[in-house]
Amino acid sequence: MQLKPYVTISGSGPNLVLLHGWGLHGGIWQTILPQLEQCFTIYNMDLPGFGQSKFSNDELECDYDIDYLVKSIEQVLPEKCYLMGWSLGGVVAMALARHCSDKIEKLITVASSPCFVVKDNWPYAMNKEVLESFIGLLSEDFKATLNRFLMIQTMGSATQKQDIAQLKETVFMHGLPAEKALSGGLQILHDVDLLDSLNELNMPLLRIYGKLDTLVPVRSAKLVTKYIPQSQAVIFKKSGHAPFLSESEAFVNQVITFLGLPLDKNE
Repeated sequence: MQLKPYVTISGSGPNLVLLHGWGLHGGIWQTILPQLEQCFTIYNMDLPGFGQSKFSNDELECDYDIDYLVKSIEQVLPEKCYLMGWSLGGVVAMALARHCSDKIEKLITVASSPCFVVKDNWPYAMNKEVLESFIGLLSEDFKATLNRFLMIQTMGSATQKQDIAQLKETVFMHGLPAEKALSGGLQILHDVDLLDSLNELNMPLLRIYGKLDTLVPVRSAKLVTKYIPQSQAVIFKKSGHAPFLSESEAFVNQVITFLGLPLDKNE
């Protein structure tokens, strides 16, 4: 059964699709939504198993993997759109951009990476053992594991206390995520390696990083540039893994500028 993401549509203007990160849902964008809605028609998606797209384990008859998420989102993707994905959502966005390149005009990844774990040709990432420990702990106490992972996402941020409060307030807004989505999402971060397919991303691409990010080290930015030199990379110096929370105004300005719209809609 191919479950569709829950989609909230708001604002007016060109279509902008938002994909959240692991463990969360579309509510994580609420800090910047009012500004984005002034310029775009927002398609704010809850990935299957998260937020208002929850399902029971019996409802999902296939593996919760990157292909499943791409096919799910494809069902509700506008014909022409901009696409922005954060963390896990950024990985999904890259895979979706390859699969639906005719629909996606510009792509933005936020604190994301084509490969989240260290490999011989990819040194700036999470140690595989760290991610595997989270996968193992998830089956024992997935609520505590989720909270621990959220804490890691805010480490290093200049606004860590505010960021973790925002993440914790958002994550359980619609109840607990589906266990299969949590474990499957972590497995995607563990398994997916999109490095060899980056050159297939032929649309304009903006990559946003937080200088203080401990999950996606900023040093990985230069390596990605070698694979897709035509892309742009922007580093937010006071941010960790969630620059849209830490430096909201500058983040929105960067997004609007890249997407080719004036910062003031009335200009």
